[in-house]
Amino acid sequence: MIRAVLIAALALAFLPAIAFAATPPTCLPRAERAWVRVLPAPMPMNAGYLRLRNTCAAPLAIVAASSPAYGEVSIHETRTVDGVSRMREVAELPLAPGATVEMKPGGLHLMLMRPTAPVRIGQRVRIDLHLKDGRRLPVEFEARAAAP
Repeated sequence: MIRAVLIAALALAFLPAIAFAATPPTCLPRAERAWVRVLPAPMPMNAGYLRLRNTCAAPLAIVAASSPAYGEVSIHETRTVDGVSRMREVAELPLAPGATVEMKPGGLHLMLMRPTAPVRIGQRVRIDLHLKDGRRLPVEFEARAAAP
């Protein structure tokens, strides 16, 4: 009986430490200046831009994105190679502790395909950024004709 009580007391004493160690990190990157470019004529695609800051002590990585406003969202990068502009999909966007990554026209961006409804200037569009550790960062993007 005393042995069972002692084991229970030890388990209770270490439970907070065990629970803390099993809890996933709560720090998320900060999203700033998020906007979606709206073209003058309806198009089957748009592009999204923002600044991401990793204010966390640990490295993070964005591995995907999704939105109820678009059928498909992916991370792309435009680069000029031998005078030719080329776009490629980015499988993982690493964010080192303290790092800032800028998604802007002509560089990294979100490719927003198949809008579920017309996106209008001034509208707010939610896009979720999926982190490598399984968490999501929901971000509100403002629909604009040009960069803020």
